[in-house]
Amino acid sequence: MFYFTARYATVFAMNDTKFSNIPVKPWRDIDASVLAATKTVPTMLSRQEQLLYHWITANWATGAGAIVELGCYAGGSTARLAEGHRLAGLSSTIHAYDRFGINQHGKDKHLYPAGVEPFEGDDLFPLAKSLLAPWSDRIKLHPGMIEDQKWSGEDIEVLVMDASKSTRTTDRFAEMFFPYLIPGRSLVVQQDYLHWKQPWIAVQMELMADCFTPVGFAPNDTIVFRCDARVGPHILTAGKVSNLSPETMIETLKAARQRLHALELGNKINRLLKAAKANPWIERASDMVSP
Repeated sequence: MFYFTARYATVFAMNDTKFSNIPVKPWRDIDASVLAATKTVPTMLSRQEQLLYHWITANWATGAGAIVELGCYAGGSTARLAEGHRLAGLSSTIHAYDRFGINQHGKDKHLYPAGVEPFEGDDLFPLAKSLLAPWSDRIKLHPGMIEDQKWSGEDIEVLVMDASKSTRTTDRFAEMFFPYLIPGRSLVVQQDYLHWKQPWIAVQMELMADCFTPVGFAPNDTIVFRCDARVGPHILTAGKVSNLSPETMIETLKAARQRLHALELGNKINRLLKAAKANPWIERASDMVSP
């Protein structure tokens, strides 16, 4: 399930009175039936990750800023966020970004087995819009290449990241959204942090360790961070992962393994290390070769 160690639950509780009410294992109080309303929206999230997304908006978010999701796909994660958002009665907006494109393999693997009727073409936007219709009053969809868009400048309370498929986009998304996180309050949900094809995510978060504290893990690959300090230009520069040397990647991943020791994720980080060693200078997930 969504794991908080006692140590990290304490860290989570700092700086805000609402944090002090978070139990060590917050999913204990969630009945899995809360996911029933979203079951018609296909998702690649594990059950544990679905509960995490629901819990963040239903039990943790206050409306202090926007909810931003990078990588909406067909709306699976968006629906879980939105249903929690609805139950909590939040008035903030969920901004969901995606290029909304799909190929035949994606349809056959992720959509049709989930009950979506076959359709022509590669445009996923009409389907996502239809599936998310029950929550349309609280969601704003942003179709197109995420890196080509602009953020409004509004504070961001929760930032969900599932689109960092290259070092270039990883740097661009940090530049676009991190400066608007609220120190001591905002959460960054790195859905692919532990995915071997994207070791640069762990590297970036480690290079920005002065601003982010890891507070939780939801299998399979999601790490949740709390923003502790304003992300300024010097932090963004220090956290760039494009053109980073293989040696720096390896050493930074080792530092990340040490920092996540309390979450007992050594084996997961070791796979990131193996992938980075086997793919020096590779900067796109699609080009990575399994170690």
